[in-house]
Amino acid sequence: MKTRLLSLNRIYKQLITLFFDELILLFSLWLAFTLRLGEPFHERLLSNLWLFISVPIVTTPLLIKLGLYRSVLQYIGIKVITTSFQAITISCLIVTFFMFFFREDDLPRSVIPIFWFIANTFIITSRFLLKGMIYSWDSYVNKRKQTIIYGAGSAGIQIAESLKKSIEYAPVAFLDDDPQKSGTIINFIRVSPFSKLKKVIKDNNAKLILIAIPSASQAKRKEILKKLSKFPLEVKVLPSVDNIVNGKVSIESIKHVDVEDILGREAVKPQENLLKKNIKGKNILITGAGGSIGSELCRQILELSPKKILLYENSEFNLYSVHQELLKSRKQAEIIPKLATVTNFSQINSVVSEYEINTIFHAAAYKHVPMVEMNISEGVYNNVVGTYNVAKAAKDNNVENMLLISTDKAVRPTNVMGASKRFSELILQAFSKEKTSTCFSMVRFGNVLDSAGSVVPLFREQIKDGGPITVTHRNITRYFMSIPEAVQLVLQAGAMAKGGDVFVLDMGESIKILDLAYRMIHLSGLKPVDAENPDGDIKVKFTGLRPGEKLYEELLIGDDVIQSEHPRIMQAREERLAIDVIEKNVKLISELRKKQEDISIKNILLKNINGYKPKD
Repeated sequence: MKTRLLSLNRIYKQLITLFFDELILLFSLWLAFTLRLGEPFHERLLSNLWLFISVPIVTTPLLIKLGLYRSVLQYIGIKVITTSFQAITISCLIVTFFMFFFREDDLPRSVIPIFWFIANTFIITSRFLLKGMIYSWDSYVNKRKQTIIYGAGSAGIQIAESLKKSIEYAPVAFLDDDPQKSGTIINFIRVSPFSKLKKVIKDNNAKLILIAIPSASQAKRKEILKKLSKFPLEVKVLPSVDNIVNGKVSIESIKHVDVEDILGREAVKPQENLLKKNIKGKNILITGAGGSIGSELCRQILELSPKKILLYENSEFNLYSVHQELLKSRKQAEIIPKLATVTNFSQINSVVSEYEINTIFHAAAYKHVPMVEMNISEGVYNNVVGTYNVAKAAKDNNVENMLLISTDKAVRPTNVMGASKRFSELILQAFSKEKTSTCFSMVRFGNVLDSAGSVVPLFREQIKDGGPITVTHRNITRYFMSIPEAVQLVLQAGAMAKGGDVFVLDMGESIKILDLAYRMIHLSGLKPVDAENPDGDIKVKFTGLRPGEKLYEELLIGDDVIQSEHPRIMQAREERLAIDVIEKNVKLISELRKKQEDISIKNILLKNINGYKPKD
């Protein structure tokens, strides 16, 4: 029966409800007469039968007009009460007017107020009873996630109202650090201090906590998340106040905790003049445009009003994806996809020449340490020869600026990938010493969050699969930065370049990977398996350092570093190689790659990269 009712067309549901409301109005009027006169069929009732016709005729259109039948039964609330009160009150006033106008002396005046009370009670109660029968308490509340809302401010109150109507979350308590709010009740939900969180979780069987403090700084969020990581709760957040349009908060605003929130890094507002300097009104080429950094470069550059954007990418799928995404933008710029490789000089030179490129961002590279370690010839050929080809094309075609995206793994490298990136830096430094109108520079930074193949999406997937989480070493640490912030700093660094500059981004404090794993487990509402929790949910497995992997990463080779005009960007002064040495070794790498002579290629890196000490 319940299934049949729920599957009915909406118009039939409305007609059934309307029919029952008519019966309620008639019954309420009869009961009002009975209570007033003391008899079920008193003669004064029979002489006022006109009321049993006029009341439904007057009240029903009012109920329809005021939207009672537009309410979805599953989500009914205060609207039902206000609509019923308004419609029946107006109806009673109209009936009272007619009673006085026609001087109906045999109609007891108290019948109307009694009817008003009974009709309202029955109509409102019937809605909630029907809701309780069809959407039973067990399915409506208990199967939803019992949710604690951290923050009893305006955002918290708005989201609580939205959650009450949802089928996924059930708000059961507020948590707030303001002692004046402690013990108060907002929208039937009690506000408790943080010190009572353990009791609140137990009393309400809470499974999720939602941080509803969009105005909180990154440091404050980090502090809150650190406190919450001790409790077995899944944690979600509302985005920052900048991302909530018009101050309106809804269920759609809720998102998973980002790793940026866990790290608590405060982003520095970008300097607009630096962002636009090499972009606005110019033709831009981005190599590796479909990668994590390359695609974000495309997004941000498109917002800075370039004339043309050339998407240079050797992966068909990645090129298609980023091209389709950019085409959806309303920005007026020509977007040209090029399926090509940087290892083909003729190809890259032709593109740079044909489209009169002004600025090149070289992000194309093989970056996965173990993969390059197992494929030395291809990895070095792509990273070193590819960079040389782009730099030569830039010089030969008088490109104004070329910027290389480098990595902290280029500093005293212990793996082939890092050594190949350091050689790439040396290529640009060598070209910058030549007679050229091109300004060559490079930006070096650590890991970016959520990039393809990085540790964060890997941990997230492993937690989703029930573990284990794999960590290479108990003490391994890494620097992290969000992709958007890294790209903003890259754009600004390029604008400050004078030629041959090695820019180093301030990555903040390094993060212990094991701590990151534990925090991600806790904030997913789970417990790690350890000495304290042998019956936990997710196991952490130590797999040992991979080939060429360091325990700690560095950003500077030496101590000769100066602060740039941007607080998050430094400039390093490091040794260089002459252009003839570079060209000789690039040619040799190309020849050795044809024969797949990995050891010989590795020896070239060992000979030319100061500080390169392979693990093997």
